[in-house]
Amino acid sequence: MSKTKVEVILLENVRNLGNLGTKVAVNGGFARNYLIPQKVAVPATPENVADFEARRAELERLAQEKLSAAQARADALAGKEFTIAANAGDEGKLFGSIGTRDVAEVITDSGHDVSKSEVRMPYGTIRNVGEYDIALQLHSEVTTDIKLNVVPE
Repeated sequence: MSKTKVEVILLENVRNLGNLGTKVAVNGGFARNYLIPQKVAVPATPENVADFEARRAELERLAQEKLSAAQARADALAGKEFTIAANAGDEGKLFGSIGTRDVAEVITDSGHDVSKSEVRMPYGTIRNVGEYDIALQLHSEVTTDIKLNVVPE
């Protein structure tokens, strides 16, 4: 079974795929279901190539603004510690688990805007009391680490 490849032009930097303005061949489903609806890429038709070249400076400026904003957020979050209280048994095992949504909520409640898709959990979900290093990927080029303390209620 062969997968059809579609050539697209990237409108922003995409990790493990390419940089702004790069023409890449990707699986048709990836292009149709993610890249194009998220406005990360456009099909590489002659009209879109010409349109992209006309808008290149504007797109590069917007990409730089996004990168600067992500870097500012990363600088504000770097090294911060957050605490989550959860129901736990005597041996420190949680009743349930702590996932990306819980981490994003506790960071957002402290005044920093973070979505759950930006949280990178090294162990999947957290199931024990303790201190964890959590990575936040705020941009394809910007990652920062925070400390998460999970304490029993």
